[in-house]
Amino acid sequence: MAKTGDRARTTAASALASLDFALDRGSPVPLYHQLAQQLEAAIGHGVLAPGNLLGNEVDLSVRLGLSRPTVRQAIQCLVDKGLLVRRRGVGTQVVHSQVRRPLELSSLYDDLETAGQGPTTEVVRNEVVPAACDVAAALGVPEGSEVTVLDRLRRTHGRPVALLRNHLPVPLLDLDSARLESTGLYRMMRSAGITLHSARQTVGARAATAREASRLDEEEGAALLTMQRTAYDDTGRPVEYGTHIYRASLYTFDFQLLVRP
Repeated sequence: MAKTGDRARTTAASALASLDFALDRGSPVPLYHQLAQQLEAAIGHGVLAPGNLLGNEVDLSVRLGLSRPTVRQAIQCLVDKGLLVRRRGVGTQVVHSQVRRPLELSSLYDDLETAGQGPTTEVVRNEVVPAACDVAAALGVPEGSEVTVLDRLRRTHGRPVALLRNHLPVPLLDLDSARLESTGLYRMMRSAGITLHSARQTVGARAATAREASRLDEEEGAALLTMQRTAYDDTGRPVEYGTHIYRASLYTFDFQLLVRP
């Protein structure tokens, strides 16, 4: 029977063999950086999956026609980013791919699917409750009126990444739990004819509680990214209030900054 490490090494070797590394030796971009970028892309798209063991630096350098120090430097870049880890007696192993998400009005499910991250959803809670003060204010409904609260655990490649809590007006759409476990909330809204137009969003950070840490496979007190968002449709009506937490070790927001004219 093949050992787990042997299977992981074979899988990684197969995945590496399928990669077409495009290294431009005439580019001002150092070769180690080009290799690191392409390996990072393979990890981000799931071609190299968590647990895969890479071939040794000698084999990779021979295959690519690169010096061993160049390959070592490329691997070290990804070790420094937390994407690879060197294990004594095991070799260099893929740890995880970090979710990098644009800071725009989009669905986490859609973003993960587009990035090849293999998202899955577990619906933890789906019920009608009285609106608390903050929820009522965000959705523009009277305090104590009925709203739907939806708690979901989002995973990529089987790893928990985020705990998502959303509040929505009850009459908005049918929130079927089975369907929510196979698609994204915003995709369901679009299918129901709801056109999302804009949102107000706040991003922050805090430490994980014991319960959150257990759900997200983190240590208690680990850093979490937080996000609060109120989304509006094209009539200006608030249609969703989200309070989400993300594993800071696996998740980042990407956004572009422009100089004000």
